Formats: sequence, C-alpha cells, structure tokens
Amino acid sequence: MGRPALEVADIFRRHGPAWRKQQAGHLSLGQLKVMSAIEQCRTAALGGHALHCDACNHQEISYNSCRNRHCPKCQARAAQKWLEARQADLLPVEYYHVVFTLPEPISTIAYANKAAIYRLLFEVAAETLITIAADPKHLGAQVGATLVLHTWGSALTHHPHVHGIVPGGGISRDGERWVACRRGFFLPVRVLSRLFRRRFTEELEKLHHAQQLQFFGEHKNLADAGAFSRWLAPLRACEWVVYAKRPFAGPEAVLAYLSRYTHRVAISNRRLVAMDETGVTFRWKDYRVKGRTRHKTMTLDPAEFMRRFLLHVLPSGFHRIRHYGLLANARRQVSLTRARRLLNVPPPEPVVDDAIATAVPNFVCRCCGATMRIVEIIIHRQLIRAPP
Repeated sequence: MGRPALEVADIFRRHGPAWRKQQAGHLSLGQLKVMSAIEQCRTAALGGHALHCDACNHQEISYNSCRNRHCPKCQARAAQKWLEARQADLLPVEYYHVVFTLPEPISTIAYANKAAIYRLLFEVAAETLITIAADPKHLGAQVGATLVLHTWGSALTHHPHVHGIVPGGGISRDGERWVACRRGFFLPVRVLSRLFRRRFTEELEKLHHAQQLQFFGEHKNLADAGAFSRWLAPLRACEWVVYAKRPFAGPEAVLAYLSRYTHRVAISNRRLVAMDETGVTFRWKDYRVKGRTRHKTMTLDPAEFMRRFLLHVLPSGFHRIRHYGLLANARRQVSLTRARRLLNVPPPEPVVDDAIATAVPNFVCRCCGATMRIVEIIIHRQLIRAPP
C-alpha cells in the first residue's frame, strides 16, 4: 500500500511553526513532542539505512520511524506484535464487544484531568463488568476483559470511551466449572449502565473531595464543593451509554476486530482529503445518521485541526490498553490454563517472535520482491524533542 497523498505530518510541517508561536505557553510538553515526532518521522532527521537489491540493483533509502504512539504512520508494526502476543490468550468461546462512554459534561472536565478521569473510566468499567458477571442472577462467574481507551469522536472531538473485548463466560466461584453466558447474550446493558453511572459518580466525587481535580475557565466555579455537587446531580439521573454488540464469529474475528482498535490514533492519514492555507478537509462518520449519508467530509481551519488532533495526546506513561479479571497480567496464565482445562481444549502452540529470532530487519525490494541488504547506516541528526 503506497504512501497517502496527504499526511498529518504534512499539515504539521506547513502550519505547525506559526501555530506553535501563537500558542506559546498553551501547549504541553507532551503535545509539542508529539508534533516534533510526527514531523520528523521517516525523514533524514531520524537517520535510516541505505539499501541495495542484489537481484535487480535497485537502491533506496529507508528512513527510521519516530515510534510515537500518536503517530499515524507508526502503529501497524506495534499492533501486529501486540496481536501476535494476544493470539495465545484466545479461548474457543463467544466474545462480546462492550463500550462504556462518558457523558459530554464529564468529557469537558476530563481534558484538564486526563490521568485521573481516564484511569477512573478504566477502573469503573472493569469493576462494573466483573461485579455484574459475578452476580448469580446474571452469570455467577469470574470473567476477564481487555479494555482499550479511545478519546476521540470521528470529527476529532473529545469523546472518552473504552472498548471492551470480553469472553462470553467465566470460571465458577469454586473454580471447577466454566460458566457460559446465554448464547448471543452477555450481560443486561441496562444493569451495566446503572452500576457504571453510580460507581463513576461516587468515585468522581471522592476525587473532588481529595482535591485531585483541576478546573479552569468556565468550569472554575466547580472547585467549590457545593457547586460541584449541584453540577453532578443531573448526571446521577441521566442515561449513560453502555453498548454491547452481538458475539464475534470466532476467535479469528476477535483478532481482526482488535487490530482495528488497539493501536488506532485520532485520525488516520487515509481519512485526509485536502489541505491548503485556509483549511484541512477530512472524511468523518456522523453516527447520528443512518445509511450512506452518515459518511461526510468536514473542513476545519488548520489551527483548529491541529488543536483537535492534540486534544488526544495521552499523559506520559499512561497505558491505553489494560487487562482485568481473569486476563489481568498478574494472573493471566494461571487463569487461562484453568479455563482451557475446564473447556477441555489443548494449550496453544508457542508463538515465535520473528523480531527476537532475527536481529536484522528484513527489507523487501519494491521492484522485484527480493531481500535488500543494508549497505550504509545513516546516523540521525537529532533526537526527537519539543520545538524550542
């Protein structure tokens, strides 16, 4: 697949320098580093390799990638390696896709409190799934879940939500049986929604009491306990969106689905349509509309496009993929071994990591398909850092 005609990097290179000057003091160090990484990705600034094909004498230079998790060009390999590791975790059962979404008012204060509120979203979503599944009225079993954080809507707005991939069943409380959910039905969405709403608002209020939330601009008054309580009251009564999709058609479909979600960034380069001095045009999907008319294009001022893209830069060190319950890192292997025994299925074949097996990267000639060899290593000129 060839290089897209337009990339986020092109927008940053053309409009970024002037915009950074205008926004001096208003962009975080993390946002500035993301801009620099994307601008320098696969350019001479990061170094690379001079390659030669002995079969057809074709020569080319392959520049290094920035490997930043927010870069649209650097996610394919990371996603592939993650999926290879997860393949061994799949069980021969139905899998369900569950989505937990924060109401818009909470999304507005989440931007200034990313680490605290995103962490709370993960923890409460996982707690909700595990608690309802453990209830004998519903499943009565210990379940596991893989949760993936997305912070964007299709139009690049701030829209925090987590996607959960959950096996359709779990291990009984005594550890002696695999308890499968009803075919085609995981857990009641209404029950999940009610518990999610109650527990999230409770924990959010605790964060406020502990003075772990920050408020700015039009929300500055929410620093007052009384004002925050009044602001939170209608959110305790409104509907919170929890969505559960029907089961996947087997473990292979789960992996294919995960590959679309785990390492996605706010917008892919292939959704970009055009750019000039006055605007950036991109494709987006209006989920309020059904049918083909939901596929639309939107044009934003370049400054607004960059602002929206950088809304989704995660706090440094924040993990956007997390595992809970039976799939929690500390107990995953023990839990999966027991689950396979109860399901009477053999353990998976060991996965050979090609990256470990061969230390030398494999470059394929685009002209004849033969393996190219490295004839020169190009040293990078500078480390990725925020612009001055």
